[in-house]
Amino acid sequence: MDGLNCDPMSFDKECELTNAHFHKNKKREDIKSHHYIISYDPADVTENGLTGKRAQSISLELAKQMFPGYQALVVTHTDGHNESGNIHTHIVINSVRKTAVERQPYMDKPHDEAAGYKHRSTDKFMNTFKKTVMDRCQQEGLHQIDLLAPAEKKITQKEYMAQKHGQQNLDEINQKIIEDGLKPTSTVFLTQKEYLRNAIDECAATSNSFDEFQSKLLEQFQISVIEHRGRYSYLHPDRQKRITERVLGTRYGKEYLEQTFLRKDPLTILYVRSHLRLVVNLQTNVKAMQSPAYAHRVKLSNLQQMANTIIYVQEHGFDTQSDLKNTLLASKQELKEMQTQVAQHRSDLRILNNQIRYTGQYYANKEVYSQFSKAKYKGKYRKEHEKEIQKYEEARDWLRSFYQDGKMTSLKTLTLQKEKLQQQIASEEEAISSLKEKIKDLDTADQNIDFILQMQIPEPVRSKTKDLER
Repeated sequence: MDGLNCDPMSFDKECELTNAHFHKNKKREDIKSHHYIISYDPADVTENGLTGKRAQSISLELAKQMFPGYQALVVTHTDGHNESGNIHTHIVINSVRKTAVERQPYMDKPHDEAAGYKHRSTDKFMNTFKKTVMDRCQQEGLHQIDLLAPAEKKITQKEYMAQKHGQQNLDEINQKIIEDGLKPTSTVFLTQKEYLRNAIDECAATSNSFDEFQSKLLEQFQISVIEHRGRYSYLHPDRQKRITERVLGTRYGKEYLEQTFLRKDPLTILYVRSHLRLVVNLQTNVKAMQSPAYAHRVKLSNLQQMANTIIYVQEHGFDTQSDLKNTLLASKQELKEMQTQVAQHRSDLRILNNQIRYTGQYYANKEVYSQFSKAKYKGKYRKEHEKEIQKYEEARDWLRSFYQDGKMTSLKTLTLQKEKLQQQIASEEEAISSLKEKIKDLDTADQNIDFILQMQIPEPVRSKTKDLER
């Protein structure tokens, strides 16, 4: 156990003094600390000679690098929960920075580096932290996973603690049941999310399509699954609110599961195309060069995207790449024209809204102004109804300038015109959205074809071609 900018044995008291000095963390609901865990692969112990002392040294250096100026407690455990065997380190920091430090690239707000300001665990910071841990593991020759890629099975600290406490409570209940000479019906506590994951895994393994998968989940586990905006969301039988695929992990999302269904039928994959994605150039991708595991995954993904590109070209009847490029250029021009048109219609809608606003305002205050015109003591009446009279005069002046011929359109007609224009804009925006997707696919296919054709050129010829281009 080590302390950073504090004595580890008096970490809590020293943090309280820092908080008091900067007048921070006075409320009960204030975030007073942040907890990070660096977990090492169990295989590092036997294969790479990792010890608790070495892990503590590595983690302490990482803490100094990532949490400068903060009071921190760094504690390494030589065994994980449930005797999993993985060495892991807890880093707990005070949420208030004690001393000022040099500004870091991940800091995106003023004073992030100053003393007395609170730690912000932003996506930018977390990605930097993960990259730093991955680089250090590589330097130390330790096993590593791609921390920057979305997790196949996403378990948050909150869910982990809920499972742990739930299991403890279940064990206590089961012990009493056993003491009474009975047999517990369940020995493993499952969070609602883990229940969903297990059910999805079981049903996906035996389903050949989404419809079959959907039916099995409902019949066997009373779980409802729907597709919404290109993603799956699941409803646990004991919940009212759905849980999205993002919360569960990539393994439980539409993209992964659709590929799982396709692999069941070797013929289907030849005809069903997933969304096109760019092929990644492994020669220039820094992340791939740093992580062999990531590079291997990219190679497999590239093969799939090349196949998808060929299927896309065949499906859309492109005989040459020039045909594809011409279609892409024409689609971009069409998009530009459609965007200009919808921008004009939005401008028309703003004008129409003003017509409706001032027409309604005019008629709503017309009677008050009529009484004002007839009033014997106009000054007194105006003072008593100043707001209504001002609104009437404002609407009257605007309508006079707008309707040069003096003929006003009725409020009913204006409302109907607005509804019609809104429907037209919605239709145009939907068409623009579809066209953008089309352009994205065309552009991706075009770039992928360039990549595929370049791969087929022998290296000496490719070099000669580059020389000629120069």
